Amino acid sequence: MRKEKKKGEERAGKKVIDSYSFNADDIKVKVEVVFREDDYVPTYNLMLPEISKATRIVLEDIKQDLITKLEINLAELSNLEKISDIKKEFKKKTSILLEKEFPGLPEKTRNLLSTYLLFHSIGLGEVEFLLNDNFLEEIVINNSKEPVWVYHKRHGWLKTNIIIDSENKIYNLASQIGRKVGRQITILNPLLDAHLITGDRVNATLFPISTRGNTITIRKFARTPWTITQFIENRTISLEAAALLWLAIHYELSILIAGGTGSGKTSMLNVLAAFFPPNQRIISIEDTRELQLPSFLHWVPLVTRNPNPEGKGGVSMLDLLVNSLRMRPDRIIVGEVRRQREAEVMFEAMHTGHSVYGTIHADTAEQTIVRLTNPPINIPKNMIPAISLIVVQFRNRRLNIRRTFEVAEVTEEGDVNILYRWDPISDSIRKANDSTSLMRTLRMFTGLSNEEIEKELETRKRVLEYMVNKEIRDLEGVSRIISDYYRDKDELLRRLGLK
Repeated sequence: MRKEKKKGEERAGKKVIDSYSFNADDIKVKVEVVFREDDYVPTYNLMLPEISKATRIVLEDIKQDLITKLEINLAELSNLEKISDIKKEFKKKTSILLEKEFPGLPEKTRNLLSTYLLFHSIGLGEVEFLLNDNFLEEIVINNSKEPVWVYHKRHGWLKTNIIIDSENKIYNLASQIGRKVGRQITILNPLLDAHLITGDRVNATLFPISTRGNTITIRKFARTPWTITQFIENRTISLEAAALLWLAIHYELSILIAGGTGSGKTSMLNVLAAFFPPNQRIISIEDTRELQLPSFLHWVPLVTRNPNPEGKGGVSMLDLLVNSLRMRPDRIIVGEVRRQREAEVMFEAMHTGHSVYGTIHADTAEQTIVRLTNPPINIPKNMIPAISLIVVQFRNRRLNIRRTFEVAEVTEEGDVNILYRWDPISDSIRKANDSTSLMRTLRMFTGLSNEEIEKELETRKRVLEYMVNKEIRDLEGVSRIISDYYRDKDELLRRLGLK
């Protein structure tokens, strides 16, 4: 391993602009982000020791032996509870075989070779190291002729020093990912949407659909889900807006989350789901599993399935949405609304007394209404007021920050009234207008007066502020305090010293 360089250090025609380490299956991995004088894009250097060609040949023999002896099936590799045991057993047997082939091998080297074998046998090869770097949001293989690209939280798009050197290897990786979730990618079916066991979303395409070669795009999913506390801490949303959303969710009002690609729509949906009461049944419907709800909630996650090559066995989001209405749900979460029939069933669910939460691509609250009421979704405007609130997420790519851009209520006429809006100058979310329809709905659902609703909002703000001050950031911790609030508000306030 090379010694880590300090940020900004010059070296042989290149400048080290960042360096850090992370763990990948108990192996400490070092990274340098460097800017070369003859390049326009910084390079992400994964600093792994070189493995000689002769050693790789021996490792390949060991790999084949291990795969035969362990008899691992795809179902086990898709089970989060079993994968840890599989890895332990794999490393145990690997250690024995490595000691046999390389007597006296230092423990550090043996651990590295063991991890190398693990990643290349039941993982995605060197891409597995990238998946373990929490600073990466996206991992992209464009073809076998150029390096793997990554999107870094600090530095944006970077080239890496990793190359998948054949189109066949890229195809095999995509095929391996698909098989684990019961999906196929072939010349006749050259597009794949799937997910890894960690929840990371995967899209793959095959040549000649992607004309320069086979591609794989992995959007990494947060290993620890975001919570409302973190959103308030990092200024994604204000205390006032968060308290309003909490109150609206408590009293079963439907909410649609809008925003552009990568704006944090699903993260916001996950954050708001922690406000669900634990005594209600929640059904979630997604194309790929991304949501992570608290363990003690009454939650049934459902995912779609593509048809097989003969066109049979497909289960669409519409199928699941219709089926969910027969499962006695109190809350329905729809991953993303794209098509007319899906939207029609979703609005029908709202009108029949179900609380529905979903995401949609739109940049403002007004654009959300335009998208819903025009082709291809084309929902009649008189149905739109079934949505009580629209939350718009925004990503500022120049500053690399995500913010709640707007919180808007939907009026009886199907228009929007902006309640809160992000101010880019002060980087704060400010009140824009007083509520009309939302307050009227809350009065009807709660029996409270305007003054009592304002008092309730103030109390919830204090609870949220308490969690921020006490650094309660984990999903279980945040959700338990919210659930305790529902069970006995006065007792919780006394316990927290807020009464």
